[in-house]
Amino acid sequence: MTERVQAERARPLVRLAAALGRAVVQVDKARLLDVMDDVLREGDADAAEEVLLQSYLFLGYPAALNAFMLWRKRSGRPAPAPEPADWAGWERRGVEVCSKVYDGQYEQLRDAVANLHGDLDRWAVVEGYGKVLGRGGLDLVTRELCIVGMLAPLTTPRQLYAHLRGALNVGATPADVARALDWIRDLLPRDRRKDAWKVWQKVQERHVNREGSGERDVR
Repeated sequence: MTERVQAERARPLVRLAAALGRAVVQVDKARLLDVMDDVLREGDADAAEEVLLQSYLFLGYPAALNAFMLWRKRSGRPAPAPEPADWAGWERRGVEVCSKVYDGQYEQLRDAVANLHGDLDRWAVVEGYGKVLGRGGLDLVTRELCIVGMLAPLTTPRQLYAHLRGALNVGATPADVARALDWIRDLLPRDRRKDAWKVWQKVQERHVNREGSGERDVR
């Protein structure tokens, strides 16, 4: 595992992300609480707050609210103060982070999302990559692996593909990504286990071994 991805810190966080994704498609409060307990025993509770916070981008605001209610009761941690608003700074940070995640396909991504809706494009960069994913408290490699964890239980193969590739673009190795998928195998709905690995195989075939294929990935 690369120096940037520390297994002892990343494993409970990626598992927490997967448990959050699983809870959206297969309600299992007891399992989610078990994983939260593992984070509190083994992991970094401050980093877990970041995983929970970024979940609203990928799983929805209601799911994030419900997860935080469980986390506050289980952890006993008080809610932190909000980060001061800085929309211009978030936009600059968003462009920087998004361009790292999508690398050579950044401009294609912006064009593709803008063609869906101009506001959606701006929100993705400012709100998603700037305000949320560009925050401190969690390195970008671990954030991307946690996004993979959140998306793997869902039926969103295009977005899973994009963030598997994004994890590689920001510094994870193929071994790091494969290990992260192994960590969450038991948390995936049975019908999603093979599907997640199939998407990962496509990423390796099309982008690890044949960079510059030109395929568009839309978050």
